[in-house]
Amino acid sequence: MSDPHELKVLNPATEEVVATVPAAGAEDVDAAVVRAARAQAGWAALAPADRARLLRRFADVVDAHNEELARLEVKEAGHTVGNARWEAGNARDLLLYAAGGAERVLGRQIPAPGGWNVTFHEPLGVIGVIAPWNFPMPIAAWGSFPALAAGNAVVLKPAETTPLTALRLAELALEAGLPEHLFQVLPGYGHTAGRALVDHPGVAKIVFTGSTTTGREVMERCARLVKPVTLELGGKSPNVVFADADLATALDPSSFVDNSGQDCCARTRILVQESVYDEARAFLADALAAVVVGDPADEKTQMGPLISARQLERVRSYVPADTPALRGAAPDGPGFWFPPTVLTGERHDSPAAREEIFGPVAVLLPFTDEQDAVRLANDTPYGLSGSIWTRDIGRALRVSQAVRAGNLSVNSHSSVRYWTPFGGFKQSGLGRELGPDALTAFTETKNVFISTEGPAQ
Repeated sequence: MSDPHELKVLNPATEEVVATVPAAGAEDVDAAVVRAARAQAGWAALAPADRARLLRRFADVVDAHNEELARLEVKEAGHTVGNARWEAGNARDLLLYAAGGAERVLGRQIPAPGGWNVTFHEPLGVIGVIAPWNFPMPIAAWGSFPALAAGNAVVLKPAETTPLTALRLAELALEAGLPEHLFQVLPGYGHTAGRALVDHPGVAKIVFTGSTTTGREVMERCARLVKPVTLELGGKSPNVVFADADLATALDPSSFVDNSGQDCCARTRILVQESVYDEARAFLADALAAVVVGDPADEKTQMGPLISARQLERVRSYVPADTPALRGAAPDGPGFWFPPTVLTGERHDSPAAREEIFGPVAVLLPFTDEQDAVRLANDTPYGLSGSIWTRDIGRALRVSQAVRAGNLSVNSHSSVRYWTPFGGFKQSGLGRELGPDALTAFTETKNVFISTEGPAQ
């Protein structure tokens, strides 16, 4: 049984304990929120240019520690070292982008009879960020850094399995000169620290990334206090491949095995036009066999382990031994390994085709024409991301408009850019992160009317 007062961080590739971290409880959350509120008052009073200068300095410090942060991510999350370096770089880049926005949180002047009407965007106060284990560093940054730039304080609860990079980022923030207690990290369990953060009346907003099931609970608890919330939840993203597409690019296994498939945007429903279905199946068989699965610290590795034994069992439950499938290889011995897999005998309404597996497992499904492709793409409770592959620009535009998802790519598998909005439709979440409006999501709009007619006589 786990100790409620500590977190044991395992290396997913070896199952060895790499760190033991104290687990915060409700009392720790309350004390952190009180400290954060005090720090936020001074931070919001700073000139925006001064906040921006400190955030740029924070970015420089993160950049100087890129390799250290990446190696921590490899140890705690099992990410390949190349991916982990990108993640540290993404945190740096978002800091710079957010710093540029600190001086551009602009109100408006709205014409009004008898005076002037102006709006202001004021910081909310203390923001609670609950980050997941699949991308511990960048997703913690997405919720935290725009909030800081807008003049808020942040209390961040990382996932219990992956607290190390978040803790290090908080140390680097202090090294860069950010005020003490402005950016606090409280590792802990969801049912204690996470719940206390959501329920705390001193927390003005919650940013949560995780499962749809937990997201519903977070939303319900926030509703009791009429507390705003941003939710980035599950996904079951389609990869729609028409017959005129470049199959080798469209069917790149990295679209669903990157980060071992532990990605809400993973293209795990491969929808292929039936005239090229057999060709696609043959290509995927060869491509899966070529994926290099192994030690995530090795520069040549393309896919590492799953995060935990629990996640490994979940993925296995969707792929019984007798299931028709194309399979790659994975190491034996210690570690939470699962081979890259494409299921070829599933119905479009089967659990594997509709539920988020969160592992390196995709389903291959045929479609007949454009209308059928759109129907299958939308036949899911989720709507986070997806890809459309065709050389016909008219078709690309029609399908992009018809598919219900927040982030679509045409002839690309890219989903996330720190300078464009990110978020989902349907049960994939509420609100948007990143992009040009990221800072205003952490503000309240105040409207002020100033009469020019003088006081009434």
